[in-house]
Amino acid sequence: MNEGLYRTITGIVTIAPVLFLAVAIWQAWDQSLHWSDLVVFAITYLPIGLGVTVGFHRLLTHRSFKTSPFLRGALAALGSAAIEGPVISWVADHRKHHAFSDLPGDPHSPHVDHGVGWRGALRGLAHAHVGWLFLHTERAATERYASDLLTDPVIRFVNSTSLLWVLFGLAVPFGLGLAIGHSIAAGLTGLLWGGAVRVFVLHHVTYSINSLCHFYGRRRFTTGDQSRNLAWLSVASLGEAWHNNHHAFPTSAFHGLHRFELDPSALFITLLERAGLAWDVVRVSPERQSARALA
Repeated sequence: MNEGLYRTITGIVTIAPVLFLAVAIWQAWDQSLHWSDLVVFAITYLPIGLGVTVGFHRLLTHRSFKTSPFLRGALAALGSAAIEGPVISWVADHRKHHAFSDLPGDPHSPHVDHGVGWRGALRGLAHAHVGWLFLHTERAATERYASDLLTDPVIRFVNSTSLLWVLFGLAVPFGLGLAIGHSIAAGLTGLLWGGAVRVFVLHHVTYSINSLCHFYGRRRFTTGDQSRNLAWLSVASLGEAWHNNHHAFPTSAFHGLHRFELDPSALFITLLERAGLAWDVVRVSPERQSARALA
């Protein structure tokens, strides 16, 4: 794709949800927000979020469990509806992030070549959060970092039809709003909350893993990077914010490694496993955790 066109599309996808968020805030302020709008938001946020965290990340990027071609494709399609980019590019970029985490070559480190002091910190956080999406100097080559997915017919199909899944992710909240409110206006507010607001929240939760979780928080394990755990972000991120845990054990299907570390994505994988829909689920033994634990 032409780089200028790519940046334009990225800009639209990044800025448009912010503008619609302003409309949603005005709607709430004007007391025209209805419970059904929040229901539509929740109904769309959870499965599409799991498509990113369980599908794109834990299954396709790190192969932390195995499943059927159908479920693999369904999770990839749900993740594609998040509008975070085509699945193969997403996986390639994330694998490169792990290969060069917080070192030159990392696509979105807040610590590399951004200067010193508070100005450098702010520049680094801005780059890691969203700025890197507009730069191509460190983006991953799919042939090198996702060659397995390029030969997977199911994932190739989902990747080539990304726009279809984006439209599906917008049509569903409109349909839900229409069904609940029995009017076009209700469908449009469903689209606002289950479409634009959901995209905004899920995007910035994902971006916060790249930025905040490499800058603030607690480190439980020794790693060669600056990954951190952010407990307050764990619910919205569906467990992804246990990021230091993840960098210590990248192939683990469970990012929350303590019983008090809430990890909805791990719970979903466990349910799939018990239903016979997931197998070879990777777990980290207490002995391995103890060996990597910080004193």
